[in-house]
Amino acid sequence: MSDTGTYLYAVARDEVAACPPGVADADVRTIALGGLVAYVSDVPLERFGEEPLRRSLEDMDWLAGTARAHHRVVDAVAAATPTAPVRLVTVYDGDEQVRDLLERRAADFAEVLEQVIGRREWGVKAFADPGSAEQPDERPGGGGCEQSGKPGTAYLQRRRANLRGREQNRRQALARAEHIHAALATVAVASRRHRPQDPRLSGRADWMLLNGAYLVDEGRVGEFAELAGELGGGGIEVTVTGPWAPYSFTVMETR
Repeated sequence: MSDTGTYLYAVARDEVAACPPGVADADVRTIALGGLVAYVSDVPLERFGEEPLRRSLEDMDWLAGTARAHHRVVDAVAAATPTAPVRLVTVYDGDEQVRDLLERRAADFAEVLEQVIGRREWGVKAFADPGSAEQPDERPGGGGCEQSGKPGTAYLQRRRANLRGREQNRRQALARAEHIHAALATVAVASRRHRPQDPRLSGRADWMLLNGAYLVDEGRVGEFAELAGELGGGGIEVTVTGPWAPYSFTVMETR
């Protein structure tokens, strides 16, 4: 039995001239069959086999490094040819299983690759600062204590008013996010809304109202970016990133 497995990054229409190193700094090679090209590398099963992989996935440093290498390869291929990325750490026992996949799922791959020809994925996030709205003075003894003559009661009233105002601001901001997504979707050929990122991943403490992905014709990228810029303001910050490999629109279950 071989002590190496075949790590699959993506399936594309064409071979590209060169690829960066893959996971574990392995050289990336191709397996071509029936008009499809799989991008793969050899990986040691002592680290990428089913049981050791389960343990490795709990190692955040290992996972982050593996993800960077995976995305580096996918991005290089996607920049040159229509590409269907495969989920992170998809490992087969050998090349023969990958050839079987290309043969068995040929029609599915052809369909998703056809969808992304001449198109790239763009990400749009919308943020609002929960502390940006004017809020009453929360300090015990501050503001309207003179009105009630009971500092504790006055503080609780201001506190409740502040929470109501904050919730109202959040609802209004979420309604803006719905509008932003709907407007951007009219320029894209496909769109997805992902769950808002954890602040530990986004690096921001403010509200993430929208975490959207949009598949955009290359000829409409300027229009898309201009519209995204116009939709911000009024306490809403809109950020656009990309172009990305079309992860949100082409990742397939390959088992």
